[in-house]
Amino acid sequence: MSSLKKTNAARFLDTLKLSYEMTSYEVDEEDLSATHAAEALGVDASCVFKTLVARDDAKHIIVACIPAATEIDLKALARVAKVKRCELVAVKELLGLTGYIRGGCSPLAMKKNYPTFIDSSVKEHDKVYVSAGLRGAQLCLSPDVLIQASHATCEALIKG
Repeated sequence: MSSLKKTNAARFLDTLKLSYEMTSYEVDEEDLSATHAAEALGVDASCVFKTLVARDDAKHIIVACIPAATEIDLKALARVAKVKRCELVAVKELLGLTGYIRGGCSPLAMKKNYPTFIDSSVKEHDKVYVSAGLRGAQLCLSPDVLIQASHATCEALIKG
């Protein structure tokens, strides 16, 4: 634990006095998926949430967190964000918009506070994992802490 460098996301939780654990795993540059993170951590993929960044028809940025092995339903995201439509941003735009890179994008402590939506399945877990803001680093926290810290709205966001 002490070998892990504190990330902006972890420091953000510290300032809010919210409880979390930081954990790490071996990064595979060939597989930056959240399902790989879940495997490497030895946890079920349903409790590892990946962070996706989308842009609506008015060019506003929206953040979505969904379980690792699932696919985002962009129509559902648009509906809950009360916009006509949205699409995922290009990977090359991530760093400029969020301050994070692919495989290390945390829903916490982004460059700006974007509207954030988390799939409602988050509430089925006692603890969930999200990126700590670095590849190979994850925050383990309660769904309530994640929702509170990200000011998120919980809705169904996944296909199927």
